[in-house]
Amino acid sequence: MRALRIYAGPAAREHIAANGLRPQDVRTVPGAAGGPKGLILGPIDRFLFGDWLPQSTQPVDLVGASIGAWRLANACLQDTKDAFVQFEQGYIHQHFEVPPGQKRLTARQVSAQFGEGLRNFYGGRIDEVLRHSRYRLHVITARGRHILGREGRARTPVGYLGAFITNSVHRKSLGAWLERVVFSTPGAALPFGTRDFRTRQVELIKGNFELALQASCSIPFMLEAVHDIPGAPRGAYWDGGITDYHLHLDYGNADGIVLYPHFQKAVVPGWLDKGLKWRHKATGFLDRMVVLAPSPEWVRSLPNGKLPDRNDFVRYGNDVPARVKAWSTAAKESQRLADELAEFLHRGGTDDVLPL
Repeated sequence: MRALRIYAGPAAREHIAANGLRPQDVRTVPGAAGGPKGLILGPIDRFLFGDWLPQSTQPVDLVGASIGAWRLANACLQDTKDAFVQFEQGYIHQHFEVPPGQKRLTARQVSAQFGEGLRNFYGGRIDEVLRHSRYRLHVITARGRHILGREGRARTPVGYLGAFITNSVHRKSLGAWLERVVFSTPGAALPFGTRDFRTRQVELIKGNFELALQASCSIPFMLEAVHDIPGAPRGAYWDGGITDYHLHLDYGNADGIVLYPHFQKAVVPGWLDKGLKWRHKATGFLDRMVVLAPSPEWVRSLPNGKLPDRNDFVRYGNDVPARVKAWSTAAKESQRLADELAEFLHRGGTDDVLPL
């Protein structure tokens, strides 16, 4: 049983047939939202950013939402492999202690603990990310508009109900409720087209780095929105996965390969599109994309027969050691994905490349 499957859009497949897949071909690396699912990508991240991409010299755009933005920010740190290991261990062992007398943490309490974790992780290291010699980071957030312009007990659920209903009819209508705001390394142009959705670009600086990253990870109702980020338009900022769950962006003008370590084949546009199966198909936006994803058969061999996910917090409840064991096992078994990728890159050819 093979653990890794490789999918490619038509232009990417032609490129691989003619040239193979070389580190100098990669121009963009996306990182999807998806919470704990991203844990299985740790070994691939360490291989790509620690061993393979350093064999080339071209600039590379790193485009991330939610946990994907956090992963890709780690790629910009010195001692990249160690940063990914620290991130993985911290994420696996995270535990939000519920104070006595409460059944669950409030969104404010979760946000406070999460923000403290980000500050501890990147304390004194933000310049490493912003001044990386090759990698240009783009952190995607969702900024509320109109009724969602500020967070509120009534206005937030009403606004997201409206966004859900109108998005079901037409994805572009989501722009009436939310807009994509991308915080980018100073001087970096966006590596994707923005005609698909209302978009703003803001400079990612030391004064807004942690807030932008926290906003990109702020799932509505589970965490509080981040308001009024310095250097950006005023308003409430939420998880970038709401507008761009799997970064199904217009990479059509890319002059190289979009290399996408992902936890599934489908590249779903927005979080509200998860149940809209007709929006899960590949489009011309992805013609230059190569997706590295686990095979469903391999996923079924993991604990509970699935990828780690947020439901595991409910499944295991207060049995933190059991959840940690399950997630650690999945992360350890994911080394097979990186090993098979290295084997494919060494062997070359397109025999193992499937259509995206």
